[in-house]
Amino acid sequence: MGFRYEVRLAGSGGQGLILASIILADATGTHDDWYVAQTQSYGPEARGGASKAEVVISDEEIDYPKAGRLDFLLAMNQKSCEQYYPDLKPDGFLLVDSTFVNRIPIPTAGQIPFTQIARERLGREFVANIVALGALTRISRIVSQRAIEAAIQAHVPPGSEMLNLQAFKTGMSAARKIPRLIPPWKLQKP
Repeated sequence: MGFRYEVRLAGSGGQGLILASIILADATGTHDDWYVAQTQSYGPEARGGASKAEVVISDEEIDYPKAGRLDFLLAMNQKSCEQYYPDLKPDGFLLVDSTFVNRIPIPTAGQIPFTQIARERLGREFVANIVALGALTRISRIVSQRAIEAAIQAHVPPGSEMLNLQAFKTGMSAARKIPRLIPPWKLQKP
């Protein structure tokens, strides 16, 4: 039996979480050669409504693309954190944007102010999603840095590649104090 790793990125419409999930799915599927499924949903408002995207990564074909028991939850606002943290597996990891999430429901959550970092260090708040993707990459180790960088270049708007690559590396650096997780394939019995 192989592994199945479920990731949910949740927040508000306009935070770029669907783009981040597309980048993650492309990186794991195309560049790191795993089976992957990506789904998304968002509220009726174009910006500001609820938004979530899910990426399921496996070493076997995926017969059900929805995430149910999360290995990793990225919550970019308080409402998403409170709504989705119960879906975490007992050993699942919660990562929050501490710019907007100040009530953490579990003691082991990673807290990084992605939006503040994007605004203050990069001068562009709209790349907070890519800063968060950098942190997710470093902490989860489910995808390679090289794969994410290639997927970023393929999916971000033309002319913004360098800014987004810088945002990704900034997020990886911001997560350096958070313990890295053991990738699921290393947990498998030989």
